[in-house]
Amino acid sequence: MKRSLLLLLVIAAMAANGQSAKNIDGHPAWIMQGNIYEVNVRQYTPEGTLNAFAKSLDRLKEMGVQTVWFMPINPISKIDRKGSLGSYYAVSDYTALNPEFGSIDDFKAVVKTIHAKGMKVIIDWVPNHTGADNRWLTQHPDFFVKDKNGNAAVAYDWDDTRQLDYKNPVMEDSMINAMKFWLKGTDIDGFRCDVAWNVPASFWKKCIPELKQIKNVFMLAEGDSAYLPQSGFDAVYPWHMFKMMGKVASGDRPAFALDSIKAENDRMYPRNTIQMYFTSNHDENSWNKADFGIFPGPVHAPFAVFSQTMAGSVPLVYSGQEEPVLRSLKFFDKDPIEFGKYERAGFYKTLLKLRATNPALAANAAFKKIVVGDEHSVYAYTREKDGNKILVILNLSSKEQMITVKDKSLWGKPYNVFMGTNEPLNGNAWNIEPWGYAVYTYKK
Repeated sequence: MKRSLLLLLVIAAMAANGQSAKNIDGHPAWIMQGNIYEVNVRQYTPEGTLNAFAKSLDRLKEMGVQTVWFMPINPISKIDRKGSLGSYYAVSDYTALNPEFGSIDDFKAVVKTIHAKGMKVIIDWVPNHTGADNRWLTQHPDFFVKDKNGNAAVAYDWDDTRQLDYKNPVMEDSMINAMKFWLKGTDIDGFRCDVAWNVPASFWKKCIPELKQIKNVFMLAEGDSAYLPQSGFDAVYPWHMFKMMGKVASGDRPAFALDSIKAENDRMYPRNTIQMYFTSNHDENSWNKADFGIFPGPVHAPFAVFSQTMAGSVPLVYSGQEEPVLRSLKFFDKDPIEFGKYERAGFYKTLLKLRATNPALAANAAFKKIVVGDEHSVYAYTREKDGNKILVILNLSSKEQMITVKDKSLWGKPYNVFMGTNEPLNGNAWNIEPWGYAVYTYKK
């Protein structure tokens, strides 16, 4: 048997056993040109169940969604509960499913359906703390940090939670086993780890390799500490960049201020670190008016293009951004999204499908800053990989800007993906509208 044929058979066998291929950086290959869609199950439908959400999968697939991230699906503690339904992040049982959403069998069926559509699934995991009546509090009181009175300590000022003790190795093993419960039992593809920044590196260095022995899971850390990718996480949060995006959007900082954050990230993180870029998520929407307040009206579009095309990124779309939902969703009570218009669905579809089909937008594709206008207002760059090239031009200001592409390597008739036409770029000057954007693709 020829060596090449043998190699193909081995790869096929791994795929048959559910083992995800790795890219050169060790990340699951499917995430490199992938994207993430965050599902707020409670608010997604009037029913607030997994089965009701599943009816949207064909629509999301058509929009280009590749990875579905479910906010925590575990039962929620009743003691010290906030609001009428409580916080998703006050978990009462790590190996059970929130009965408000359905049954574990319902979740398994939804995962199978998602996989059948060629998509991936990650679930939100809450390792830093439990809810105030988690079963471990009575079964394993030594799993928790104690306050001055000897009671399980509250995590920060989140008084509906209790802080877990990562000096207890039995607790650590129990946490890993609970994660394995979902990985083995439901065939999910990874975890988004809440407050990952407050869990020690020693735990992640033990936990993540054990999970990846079962399946090459995608591990996303809520946090931006350098130790997180060094501890095995595939992706982290871009908090510094997100905050700077907001300052640029409000006019407090010039467009080129984004460069300082990129340089900071390049210095801080290992070369292959992925960052999950976004214009909104559950926290930013509920507490900080994202994206409708931070990036209001037409301001949203160029920053969404930025989050979808920036170097080293995997982009996130939060529940309802495609509608768009222009309000803060309640966090502790029922507050359903009213879907029906999908006014941004076509916009996101263009970006998501471009990323999926063009290697120039892979997380590890090259990045080069390009000067095409006033750098106080205009931010432009190329992404390039395997002979594929994309040019992104963003007007991050409320005024019309003059654009001149002086780099002759970018001249020609590239394809404008939003206009659907080939346009001449030859050093000619043209104007881009306030908060305008243009994305060009170049053939090999």
